[in-house]
Amino acid sequence: MRRVHAIEESFAFRGHMRRIEDAEQTREFCKHGMTHLLDVARIAWIFNLERGLGFDREVVYAAALLHDLGRSEQYATGEDHDVAGARIAADILDSLPDGLRFDADERAVILAAVSGHRGACADGEVVVAPRAAEVPTGEADDRGHMGSARHASGTHRGEGAESLAHLIKEADNRSRACYACRVRDACYWPDERKNLSIDI
Repeated sequence: MRRVHAIEESFAFRGHMRRIEDAEQTREFCKHGMTHLLDVARIAWIFNLERGLGFDREVVYAAALLHDLGRSEQYATGEDHDVAGARIAADILDSLPDGLRFDADERAVILAAVSGHRGACADGEVVVAPRAAEVPTGEADDRGHMGSARHASGTHRGEGAESLAHLIKEADNRSRACYACRVRDACYWPDERKNLSIDI
């Protein structure tokens, strides 16, 4: 996953991650470091495969790695992290070296996931993966593409399928090990939202 690695290696990505780590040094509740981002990526990828959604693996991982970067701005200025995150993610994606950039459709899907991972996508738009019936059958290759044909970005626009923003949101929520958290009772999450058993 060379494009995902390029995101992680970027100066801007690492700078925002350092700012988040510094801001969360004394935080008792869930943190938003690399472990969390990779947990979200892997859970979203599992859901993508189980549900036959057809999202490209690098698109899923890119969205997951970028989804909480706006917290660096939220901690500094109070700006909502999904709003700041979309701006930061766009800058990072646009700064990737030639040959490692995501195409325009992939970029749009990633940015919609970052801006929409806390709820509805921007402007009510839903960016979706192909329906399971539209995904070619066969083995996934090393980039996570099904069969021999690649859907340009693993995505199209339409209704009736799950958006990447919703996939990232669900993986984000499910990534938290509330059942093992020592400050679970003080957490602002209501009990019905907490993950109180291992199920993913």
